[in-house]
Amino acid sequence: MSVYTRVETADVAAFLKDYAVGDLLDLQGIADGIENTNYFVTTSGGRFVLTLFERHADVELEYFLELMVTLADHGLACPRPIMADDGGYLRRLAERPAALVERLSGRAITEPTVEQCAAVGGALGRIHRIGRHVHRRRANERGPAWWRFTADALAGTVPADVSALLDQEIAFQAALDTTRLPRGVIHADLFRDNVLFDNGRLTGVIDFYAACNDILLYDVAICLNDWCIAPDGDFDDARARAFLAAYAGNRPWAADETAALPAMLRAAALRFWLSRLYDLHFPRAGEITHVKDPAHFERILRRRIAAPGRALAILPD
Repeated sequence: MSVYTRVETADVAAFLKDYAVGDLLDLQGIADGIENTNYFVTTSGGRFVLTLFERHADVELEYFLELMVTLADHGLACPRPIMADDGGYLRRLAERPAALVERLSGRAITEPTVEQCAAVGGALGRIHRIGRHVHRRRANERGPAWWRFTADALAGTVPADVSALLDQEIAFQAALDTTRLPRGVIHADLFRDNVLFDNGRLTGVIDFYAACNDILLYDVAICLNDWCIAPDGDFDDARARAFLAAYAGNRPWAADETAALPAMLRAAALRFWLSRLYDLHFPRAGEITHVKDPAHFERILRRRIAAPGRALAILPD
């Protein structure tokens, strides 16, 4: 979450008049993340997060908001969108689509425990199961076509060996047959900064604005590559097994997923290496922005390529 579009206190106060949330007391920009403009909003009626969407079309935003409402209705700890007086969830502010959602308690963690990884695995399994109730569909805008486009845009900007590795990995992924892997709603960005904990208890899964319909195992791989690794990018076996066991307790593992896990771990590393490289070399202007180190996912991808069998060692018995 970042601030690209500045809003004034008076404009937000007027915006809130369409909601039954009370009067504006405080407004603070949020520096974390990279996609949308976000503010913490405190009113006489509670605490909220105001998001101004910088690039998504209304039809995509309706998908995100329906997903969040569905997940909250089924008991998942996630921010519930606040309904405006007209019965809708999406409005406009500063010439941007905007939504107001609950602000949950807790904070993101940087060093997860085995128990916390299990909690995240269970939450992801529930998202994948509950997602079957979402009627809208959204393609993964950062799938293989985007990989190719982004690698081409980076060619000539990044070192030749980096460009060559990107090309090789994209070709490897393109040759895979993933047609038998289960698909559904995925979070697509469930990193440590998108889960809240309070006294060790998971209190919220946030930032569903990359969610889409894609391979469920790919979503698992994204989490494993962030939640369950040591500083050098290798897996922390205890955390990974706890994550996977809790996940399977909510969404049982399919037969074809075991063999596909090494390749999906590579796909997940490739996707985030590409996005971080692009953000580094083609930064977006903003009042408060945060660009993450692309070298982190380059190391992870190289490790996954070098030791594909390592992924199978983390599967629970």
